[in-house]
Amino acid sequence: MNSQDSKPELIIEAGRTEKQYWKDIWRYRELFYFLAWRDILVRYKQTAIGVAWALIRPFLTMVVFSVVFGSLAKLPSEGVPYPILVFSAMLPWQFFANSLSECSNSLIGNANLISKVYFPRLVVPVSAVVVSFVDFLISGIILLGLMAWYNYVPTWRILLLPVFIAIAFAASMGAGLWLASLNVKYRDFRYIVPFIVQFGLYISPVGFSSKVVPEQWRLIYSLNPMVGVIDGFRWSILGGESRLYLPGFFLSLALVLLLLVSGISYFRKMERTFADVI
Repeated sequence: MNSQDSKPELIIEAGRTEKQYWKDIWRYRELFYFLAWRDILVRYKQTAIGVAWALIRPFLTMVVFSVVFGSLAKLPSEGVPYPILVFSAMLPWQFFANSLSECSNSLIGNANLISKVYFPRLVVPVSAVVVSFVDFLISGIILLGLMAWYNYVPTWRILLLPVFIAIAFAASMGAGLWLASLNVKYRDFRYIVPFIVQFGLYISPVGFSSKVVPEQWRLIYSLNPMVGVIDGFRWSILGGESRLYLPGFFLSLALVLLLLVSGISYFRKMERTFADVI
């Protein structure tokens, strides 16, 4: 018998069924850990202060917003120190913004791996979101410091914070999958994403409370999915006078779920072409 005929032949058929695809994600979990850990190390490699950048950037933004909106514009702070009002919104926004930036470039940055080896491509953008989530956790130290500085004690609502973190994760994942897919096909998105992040910062209630928006416009304002996410964070962290605008929150929640489901669907549809296009 010819030695070549005796060799087993391995045929990889990616995504034959949805069930197999999701099983593959679990099978390739070690690759997920590797990509996430590698990106964490690379992000702060050869920097003088390392992970402190995850603290400095949101802290400086919080200071600027507190001065502009709190001290100069004298906007209401819902009965809490203005820096805490701002930073309770900076946490989910920074997580979302970082996820968009990291996800949009994640497939391009792993082009060599994607073009040579089969694995569920969903692992790549998910690992990028997890890296941003690590920054989110590190930045949370600032919020704890602010609460200690102002002797501010949260109420029982803080126990519901994981729910709003999960919603923020879903929003980041959904938007990230859309941008990751589109950036492979249309490289223009590498220039569009920074604009989206910058523009989104000013139309989201980060430096101010969403209560300053006139009542008749609040539901329309909630068409921005991050409005509900940010309001949820503030409601759980601030307590006291903070109130959750339920119609707007549920509208934002529905849009987040739509964004996540459509993002996964579009990513799966485009996934089979990544290796050829990238």
